[in-house]
Amino acid sequence: MTERIQKILSAYGIASRRAAEKLLQDGRITVNGQTAALGQSANPETDDIRVYGRPLPMKAAPVCLMLNKPRGYVTTLSDELGRKTAASLIDCGCRVYPVGRLDCASEGLLLFTNDGELANRLMHPKHSIEKVYEVTVSGALDTAQELLARPIELDGRSIAPPKVVLLRQNEKKATYEITIHEGRNRQIRRMCEAAGLTVLRLCRVREGGLSLHGLPVGKWRYLTKEEYEALDREGKK
Repeated sequence: MTERIQKILSAYGIASRRAAEKLLQDGRITVNGQTAALGQSANPETDDIRVYGRPLPMKAAPVCLMLNKPRGYVTTLSDELGRKTAASLIDCGCRVYPVGRLDCASEGLLLFTNDGELANRLMHPKHSIEKVYEVTVSGALDTAQELLARPIELDGRSIAPPKVVLLRQNEKKATYEITIHEGRNRQIRRMCEAAGLTVLRLCRVREGGLSLHGLPVGKWRYLTKEEYEALDREGKK
């Protein structure tokens, strides 16, 4: 089947679509011996597609897993500052990429896959997959829940009002369960900052139908066939 080259590279787990566009712009990709252009299509079954002169590998079977990311690990595959990466905790026998991200100070459920199309669908804003976090904060606790639940503007766009449930509270801190859909960059932390709160701990505990339940910090597991199929359906909604 003929598809855009950047979509093919993403599906083969070689590069994200954005990275593939850069490779095309830099003239690093050829199709049947000719330098490929941005926007060009090809058929991976009949065309000789090469990246840096190397042919496409055999398409790997789809792999999808979840990691309970510890605090102090970055989501990027490599870090120029030498910080520990979440990917270094995974040894599944093939190259997998994080789906979305959790910042270095955050922890919890982080998906990895070699299925570029699935990753792109899950990260696309239009699919609005539900994400649930537990966040512990200090500050003006009397008004915290009300302020966290209000709709605010991030990156020039209004976010949907999150669902905020108080889990526990004492005189110094409170822990809330916050459910969001957009997943904008550092959204929970920015919501807390707008409410005048200091984040003490932030953990993603659920994404779609997937839960961290029973998975120790720093450990990972493959998704079951049923979980993978359900996640794939959610990404197509």
